[in-house]
Amino acid sequence: MQLLKDKIALVTGGTAGIGREIALAFARQGAHVTIFGTHEQRAQLVLQLLESCRISAEQNFFSKLVDVSDKKAVDLAIQEMLSQQGRVDILVNNAGITHDGLLMKMGEDDWDRVIAVNLKSVYNTCQALVRPMLKARSGKIINVSSVVGLIGNAGQTNYAASKAGMIGFSKSLAKEVASRGICVNCIAPGFIQTSMTDVLTEAQKEMLLKQIPMGRLGQSEEIANAAVYLASSLSDYVTGQVLTVDGGMVM
Repeated sequence: MQLLKDKIALVTGGTAGIGREIALAFARQGAHVTIFGTHEQRAQLVLQLLESCRISAEQNFFSKLVDVSDKKAVDLAIQEMLSQQGRVDILVNNAGITHDGLLMKMGEDDWDRVIAVNLKSVYNTCQALVRPMLKARSGKIINVSSVVGLIGNAGQTNYAASKAGMIGFSKSLAKEVASRGICVNCIAPGFIQTSMTDVLTEAQKEMLLKQIPMGRLGQSEEIANAAVYLASSLSDYVTGQVLTVDGGMVM
């Protein structure tokens, strides 16, 4: 089944981890995929992986080096994409960083950069694409938040604020555009096995696993499966929601 056949998708933060798996899952479902990232070598590797997922000769895959916290850069990249492909059917805001630390020791730069990359980027991409989507009277916007945005986490006030802000943004935008057939939803991953969790010590991982009823870390592919659902026609009556994919952490 090709759930996303001929759909045109944009995935930010698409060069690694969850973003890469979402891009690959979309390609396997027949979508044309463009990834935004900031690392040329990783972008080229993902393009090769996308080619290996190709299911039709008509599929197109592109990468663009874009700092998604930069409004002008995002506007230019999306305008180029629209000129090249005509439309964007699916937007996945996955770009994200962490600069962890207790608030009393957190520098202003660490606060500003996390908010800019994780949250302002969502404004940048959605603001650039909402008008074309409204005109087309269709679109799927998927914002990758986090369970940390729902329950908080010590040492991550900046990250939690950015991810909670993403949820409030999504619910508000969903109300603005629902009448035009555009769905806006969030995925809130739990602790997923990525480069962010690879740096944890075994003791830290054991503490995390105690918080997860299923007793294991999630896989990026499991987040990608949720993204395919929210990007496809299977979720056409779903908007303004937060889909937690967390092994039961948040119940």
